[in-house]
Amino acid sequence: MPERVHERGPEQGGDADAGRGRGGLLRAFGLAEVYNPSMVPTLRPGDQLVVQYGAAVRPGDVVVLRHPFRQDLLIVKRAVRRRDGGWWVQGDNPFVENDSREFGVVPDELVLARAWVRVRPPRGIQRSVTGVLSWVVSAVRPVRPERSLSRRLRAR
Repeated sequence: MPERVHERGPEQGGDADAGRGRGGLLRAFGLAEVYNPSMVPTLRPGDQLVVQYGAAVRPGDVVVLRHPFRQDLLIVKRAVRRRDGGWWVQGDNPFVENDSREFGVVPDELVLARAWVRVRPPRGIQRSVTGVLSWVVSAVRPVRPERSLSRRLRAR
């Protein structure tokens, strides 16, 4: 089953590219929801991502992109390394291969956004100030690049 992401972008239902570079800084950000386990343990199904459209991508960044064979399908992957004509992307879950190992290099124009913050949905939290603060501390995290990932993959 291919991974998919539900996107709530700056244009609320239009083309995801429409938010790039127009309408100010706030229009450059959007939300994406993760549905599949290809990025476990970094991201889990149900996680929300705050993404920035048109942001510069570096190796190790988590990105939202159009699937090269099904461009109506949005997926979340880690940009591992730059190759001629695009990015080699892989999921963090070694058991799911719906990534460049299956479809090759992803052209630059299909990489839409870079993830900045992950928000885990509140499941089973206590409805107290302490419970909410505990959820905030554990659920809201920056999505940091995995800088050593490309070195680890080359060493195999």
